[in-house]
Amino acid sequence: MGFSGELVFGRSERPLIEAPVFGGAQEDDEGGITACWPRPGGWQTWQFHGTFPGRPEDVLRAVVEWTGAPACVALVHDSDVALVSGLGPGGDMWDAWLNLEIAAGMVDRPLSEMDAAVPDDARRALDWARSAGVGDGVAATAIEEILRSDETFAEEVFANLLDRLGFPEAVDPEAEG
Repeated sequence: MGFSGELVFGRSERPLIEAPVFGGAQEDDEGGITACWPRPGGWQTWQFHGTFPGRPEDVLRAVVEWTGAPACVALVHDSDVALVSGLGPGGDMWDAWLNLEIAAGMVDRPLSEMDAAVPDDARRALDWARSAGVGDGVAATAIEEILRSDETFAEEVFANLLDRLGFPEAVDPEAEG
């Protein structure tokens, strides 16, 4: 069985888990809430395994308000599919599905309809990344390629999307530098 839960991505000098919306939640070794490898510049991703504190759009708004920076949330189902929603401080929101073929079956929408939305989803995701100060020189077609990919694990597609959008690559904190 794969991962089902939420991934929260944002930038802060403090751990995102300290945002008031998380109500004092703590990272734990049992896998309820875990930090992924950080990205330079304060960018971080947190995994919530069934312990998410409310509606994703409310959490997203609260994280953006707390950090003053763009953020996104990915709702992942059994590592097969994810719905990513991003929000910037200016209030512009976007969303996109990862692993379209599986998503089409889950939400009972024609794959052709979901695929037709990919160029607009890619453009809005890239605009969001640029509002975060990354993504210059990235072509929307590169983002479309990720949104149309069908990797085994939606979490990996999410990380690849962030990389392709121009965010600094995640770094193993235990790696010798």
